[in-house]
Amino acid sequence: MRFRTRAFLCCFIPFALLLAGSFWMVQNLVQSTVREGVRKSLLERHQEVALALAKSDLQNSRFLKVVGENAALKAGVQLLLSYPHDPQAQRTVEDQLSELCGRMGFALLMVTSPDGIPLAGALSSGGIVRPFEGTNLFEGINLKASRTGLVMLDGLTYQLATWSLDQGDENIGSLSVGEIFDFSGLTGPTVLLHDGHVLKSNIPDIGLPELDAAVSHCLNAAECDVRLRGVNYISEPLQHVSLGDGYILRSLQNLDAAVGPVQTLLKNAFGSVALGAVLIALIVSIVSADSIVQPIATVVAHLQQAEKTGGLMEFRSGISGVMEIRRLIESFNRAAGAIREGRENLTLAYVEFVQSLASALDARDPYTAGHSHRVSEMSRAIARAMQLSPDIVERVRVGALLHDIGKIGIADSLLRKPGRLTAEEFAIISEHPVIGRRILEGVHGFSPYLAAVELHHENWDGTGYPHGQAGEETPIDARVIHVTDAYDAMTTDRPYRAAMTHDEAMTTLQANAGTMFDPEVVRWFASVKTGEPAFLARQSALSGGRS
Repeated sequence: MRFRTRAFLCCFIPFALLLAGSFWMVQNLVQSTVREGVRKSLLERHQEVALALAKSDLQNSRFLKVVGENAALKAGVQLLLSYPHDPQAQRTVEDQLSELCGRMGFALLMVTSPDGIPLAGALSSGGIVRPFEGTNLFEGINLKASRTGLVMLDGLTYQLATWSLDQGDENIGSLSVGEIFDFSGLTGPTVLLHDGHVLKSNIPDIGLPELDAAVSHCLNAAECDVRLRGVNYISEPLQHVSLGDGYILRSLQNLDAAVGPVQTLLKNAFGSVALGAVLIALIVSIVSADSIVQPIATVVAHLQQAEKTGGLMEFRSGISGVMEIRRLIESFNRAAGAIREGRENLTLAYVEFVQSLASALDARDPYTAGHSHRVSEMSRAIARAMQLSPDIVERVRVGALLHDIGKIGIADSLLRKPGRLTAEEFAIISEHPVIGRRILEGVHGFSPYLAAVELHHENWDGTGYPHGQAGEETPIDARVIHVTDAYDAMTTDRPYRAAMTHDEAMTTLQANAGTMFDPEVVRWFASVKTGEPAFLARQSALSGGRS
């Protein structure tokens, strides 16, 4: 028996692990190889882009070198630096820039101060050249940190090249030429980011917000994985080329398209091998495990039945001939007997403790002697009449025994006061539900009764205490105890008033049904069988008190 079990485990598990491990290793190796190929392809694209950008910068730099020596332009810039707020000075420089911009076919010409602040400029769009004057295009631009790269103007992205304007040994500013950054010349999916947000993309049918969310985790990563609409991409930033402060150009390559065919081939090949291996392993496992499956199934069924009933029942003898199963059943039977005996002892001690607590509480005040027990019995009778489950009936009974346990924390001078309570004294008495919860919540066995203890003074209309709960916000056990507690209090003599009769108390309950009390509970209270022992005893006591 034991040999078959060990043979099954020693044959099947290592083989399965070896098969799965081999597939995982080969798959990872292939993915790594394909990924490296995709990465090299991205870097080659980057080299092409960098070469094109460098070529454009070189051409623009040659033009700037010539224009930067223009004496008239330098004189205009010096005048503008001397009178930075003079519209005429700005207009003079921008007229010169507009003429150069239109003649040379550039999209942007701009003069900046030595601090990188734009002073004047001209834009060309659709053959129309317009100066910066009178616009807000200067706002947010500072080329001090980066004099080359990209800049946003009027909703368009420009690629800049900058040349220093010098008058003798003094730097009087810079001249920048810009061309519209054309995405159409970029091959493959590409996104342009500025300060972590996507500005442009050549990926069709995908909006900028969706791209923004997809690449948000790639901001500081040299290489990262991006998932767009269920497709996995690898992304690399354009390196070794300055695009300006905060600008990043990232290329994306479809990783699934590259890895998918190879993975399909691997899965088909491994699938065929794995199918044959699994069939052999299944035959061996069925033969080897037949002697142990049936006993284990019997044990599981027995435990499931124990889970439903809440009790650990002992197994019958002879359930299995397997040595390990037999020893397990013997140990379980011994444990089940010990647990059953311990539970019986614990339940007995718990019941005795609850009854002792209730008796000790009632003994503090001769006027409320037996109050908790009466409320408990009446509450149980109501719960039974309402056809609540046995668990809830028991919860109501014990909760009623403990409902006033919080009065342990209230001074005897208030509990036994012969006259009516003042508002301040009533506020102190009203703390007893919360005190009761604090007393009991530290003991795990009392957790089902915390709601009854804390909430038995909540009113149906939400005017009760301590939380002002309304309607069925308050659990059913607390609503039942609220009614029986009030009934017993009204039919008991107090120092400041005589007890009501049963009919008087019922009239009061019915008058307050729907405000103080749950009307359904009051209805059941009024219609409960007159033969219930709890009510016979209480009504007998009331009749005796009136005779």
